[in-house]
Amino acid sequence: MLIEIGEQIKKARKARRITQGEIATTLGMSRTTIGQIENGAIQEIGVRKLIRILEFLGLELRIRPAGRPPTLEELRAEGN
Repeated sequence: MLIEIGEQIKKARKARRITQGEIATTLGMSRTTIGQIENGAIQEIGVRKLIRILEFLGLELRIRPAGRPPTLEELRAEGN
């Protein structure tokens, strides 16, 4: 799951033309941490830190039952 989250963070960051360094500086984190998150190489990340990154990029974390097929809204959002 962290790999998927990291991929979405990277995709959103690049779409907004923001560097890892800009996120790191703004949020008081290291660029290495941002890179590890994006690449799914980080072992653990605090939820507060993750939410701060997501909010900075205009994303949000959603919870749904495991194995549930995506809704039409979710499929449309993936297409953007």
